Amino acid sequence: MGGEVIRAGSADSRASTKSGPGDYVTDVDRTSERVVVQALVAGAPGIPVVGEEEGGHRGQRYWVVDPLDGTTNFIHRFPLVGVSVALIEAGRPMVGAVHLPFLRETYAAGRGLGATVRGAGRGTRPLRVSDRDPAHAVVATGFPFRHKDLVPRYGRMFLRGLERFEDLRRPGAASLDLAWVAGGVFDGFFELRLSAWDVAAGALLVEEAGGVVTDWEGGPDYLSGNILAGPPQVHDVLLELARDTA
Repeated sequence: MGGEVIRAGSADSRASTKSGPGDYVTDVDRTSERVVVQALVAGAPGIPVVGEEEGGHRGQRYWVVDPLDGTTNFIHRFPLVGVSVALIEAGRPMVGAVHLPFLRETYAAGRGLGATVRGAGRGTRPLRVSDRDPAHAVVATGFPFRHKDLVPRYGRMFLRGLERFEDLRRPGAASLDLAWVAGGVFDGFFELRLSAWDVAAGALLVEEAGGVVTDWEGGPDYLSGNILAGPPQVHDVLLELARDTA
């Protein structure tokens, strides 16, 4: 569905800006969202859908869809992009999936059911967060390109993170970052002012793979987009740094 649209789409598709430089939307985003929403409505009539591009209405239970996470990557032909879909109920993600169309991998989780990844020709395997010591952790993040007022705090967080962790990474698609935390590729993730469609599916993957996900105050409101995620030992350090840099 959405992944097929992205694989067939052109990086030369006309891109327009939304909130400002770096915040793009293309015809591929819109088409991917349309086919994903159509599939969700057909498969689960009566459950509302909220998409990044076309919006929608929330309810006690509703879907959130990011039809092309990493649009900037896509238009620059950097193949780290994803389609993220999650079912939210009573403010918590209950089902989630992140599909990586160019890598042909699908990460999926259900609350209380665990998390898995399925790859082309590689079958399905369970996900588990890493057990690395924080001093050897590689932690993913994002840059506040839309919110320049966050740069000072991010600067402090980056510096402290580089002091406490082995290294930081910025692939440019939050849903992928979280999927890779769930799979033990990365050892943690932090970012501010994302949207629910950016984090809902990936956060559930991390939780179901044995990790901890909170907001920057250590509370449960990570769907606000202020998110810390990782194995318990890394999350503890991320929370300490978040509080120290407030």
